[in-house]
Amino acid sequence: MSPRILNPSLSTDRASHRTKVVSWHSGAVTTMPDLDELALSMPHTTKDVADDGRPSYLVHGKLFCCHRSRRRDAIDSRTGERLDDVLMFRVANLDVKDLLVAEDRGVFFTTPHFDGYPAVLLRIPDLARLDRDELQDLVVEAWLTRAQKRVAKAWLAENARPDESAE
Repeated sequence: MSPRILNPSLSTDRASHRTKVVSWHSGAVTTMPDLDELALSMPHTTKDVADDGRPSYLVHGKLFCCHRSRRRDAIDSRTGERLDDVLMFRVANLDVKDLLVAEDRGVFFTTPHFDGYPAVLLRIPDLARLDRDELQDLVVEAWLTRAQKRVAKAWLAENARPDESAE
């Protein structure tokens, strides 16, 4: 089993949240409709859709997840073609990015364009390799990086998990 990132501990200080890693995967798969549902369930989230149908999710006008357009920095190693199926998720910091990119499944990746930037990339077909809880944790963490502090604190307080509120 490979590690997965869990939702940050539910302290009221999002800057000091800790990332927990567990080694299990339920086997249930996720899809773009799951991403859409999870992202739009977060407070103050809006969805912009590009002319070609690619969604971007924003909180208070700040991007936290998107379907990237073809870029020269993301190339299919087999065909040499620019990838058109890449999602970008903001993460809390570069340590979380490094952890996700290094995990055994190889689901997450980065490109030189994102060097020094707290974000990971994921190909849409690889959503099927994530379970819903894992995708939700990824969306929540991305949202927390961009939400206004008072909104993030309120959401964390309302969504405290019983086992984490005692920490």
